[in-house]
Amino acid sequence: MLRTNQSFLDRTITLYAQQQRQEDIVVRKYTKGQNLYDQGTASTKVMVISEGIAKCYFTEANDKEYIVEFLSVGEIVGEIESIRHIPSLCSIQAMTDVTVYAFSKTYFRELLERDITWSNMLLDVMAQRIVHTSSRASYQQLYSLEHSLHRLLEIQSQQDIAIKKEDMAAYLGISVRSLNRELKKFLE
Repeated sequence: MLRTNQSFLDRTITLYAQQQRQEDIVVRKYTKGQNLYDQGTASTKVMVISEGIAKCYFTEANDKEYIVEFLSVGEIVGEIESIRHIPSLCSIQAMTDVTVYAFSKTYFRELLERDITWSNMLLDVMAQRIVHTSSRASYQQLYSLEHSLHRLLEIQSQQDIAIKKEDMAAYLGISVRSLNRELKKFLE
């Protein structure tokens, strides 16, 4: 549920310390509720989260949100858009105060071409996302909403994070009303 990648963050910190031009990677801070990316707009940076929690979500044509993932330490965002030269596929919003390492797109592309360690780590990140997305989709198809909610509440408790009802519903792909009905069953 909460995606992290400490080894990717460690590599980013090393690159930050070694950079020749101080504008290749800069540290940016976002406050709770602020968007790092807006769906459909051009992004100027690729970011790696160093502190905090953000949600990655799509807003559908009917204005409903669907949360794809909760992201934290070491997760990279904006890389697909940079590689494919496309606008942001989704919005990324800070759920807590968030600090990121923001790579210029030019430097990010240079790293892909000349730093095999970076490229391999990025390939691993993308492969992990495919596996995670596939298993989450099959899980949601095979198990009941009650079971999925129970698992979400369990993970939330284990990771000691608080998620608003609206975000829980968006993550489960249901309405807040349906979520409230399911939560009421848990309390009975």
